[in-house]
Amino acid sequence: MTSVKNFIKNEAVLIISFILAAASAFIVHPNPGYIDYIDFRTLALLFCLMAVMAGLNKLGIFRILASKLLSFSSDSRSLCLILSLLCFFSSMVITNDVALITFVPFSIIILTLSGKTNLLIPLVTLETVAANLGSMLTPIGNPQNLYLFSSFEMKTADFFRVLLPYAILSLILTAVSCVFIKKEKLSFTPETENSKPDAKLCIIYFILFAVSLLTVFRVIPYIITLAVSVIAILIFDRRTILKIDYSLLLTFTFLFIFIGNLKNIAPVSDFLRSIVGGNEVLVGVASSQIFSNVPAALLLSGFTENVNDLLIGVNLGGLGTLIASMASLISFKYVIKENVQSGRYILVFSVVNIIYLALNLALWAIIK
Repeated sequence: MTSVKNFIKNEAVLIISFILAAASAFIVHPNPGYIDYIDFRTLALLFCLMAVMAGLNKLGIFRILASKLLSFSSDSRSLCLILSLLCFFSSMVITNDVALITFVPFSIIILTLSGKTNLLIPLVTLETVAANLGSMLTPIGNPQNLYLFSSFEMKTADFFRVLLPYAILSLILTAVSCVFIKKEKLSFTPETENSKPDAKLCIIYFILFAVSLLTVFRVIPYIITLAVSVIAILIFDRRTILKIDYSLLLTFTFLFIFIGNLKNIAPVSDFLRSIVGGNEVLVGVASSQIFSNVPAALLLSGFTENVNDLLIGVNLGGLGTLIASMASLISFKYVIKENVQSGRYILVFSVVNIIYLALNLALWAIIK
């Protein structure tokens, strides 16, 4: 019974997406057209990128990088700045989820060793916001970007042009926020790795990452990249296959079915188009607070052609509630394991997120 409760708690989005897909199937009965609903290119790219990041993370590459960077930290303020900016910039490449999975536990260790656990709530909050906002600048930074960039066949220049102003503002806000951290001298030794990562595996994963990037930018067909990635990992590091987030892939699949069915229900489709059309940013932000921004991106994409505003909406929509971005729940789980008051964390997290969201929306109102 406990395992069932844990599964429901940890995979709530997956379960809800399955229920929605199953319910819609009673209205639009399963038929061969269902196969056209599913964006196999996005699923393949997600699989390949998650496999590469899982492999590199297992090798400890990112923790080694963080440990070396922390050698430049001498006080609590510089520590928070380095770790927050590390999450901001690394999330552009390794995704917001992987950035938080890697650096939040690392940060907790550093704070414990330095006797600064009082900084845990503000630091993890800033790291989470930084990862969610930094990830919006690249097509591979988060799942919604990868899907929208691929599905709408966006030009790379257009993608960066749309999101760059908000990324710059978010970077400034992240740096300024660290000024409010009390500056205290630190005394700790950054953790070091006892053994060097497998050089051969590192090279293989970096090659697979380069191939995946070329596929994202439509240089290499996704079928080739998928085949090469699966074969390489099965031969050289098969355990990594178990580290992939298959629940995310299933969630995408169920949501593709649900959205495809909604588009075939004329009254519902017309209603959603009337709401979304011309309001992509605000609807994207609002719906993300309820469903989280990945499902919101998939849902709303079926009812608008304005991908630029939708990108802004679902990326800024990752700010706000704790579930606005599923990556935020990763940090929350690590924090509550440290016997920190969950209510206090949620309060600080919410206040910071609302401020960041309000300022980014103000910027959108100015430049729209």
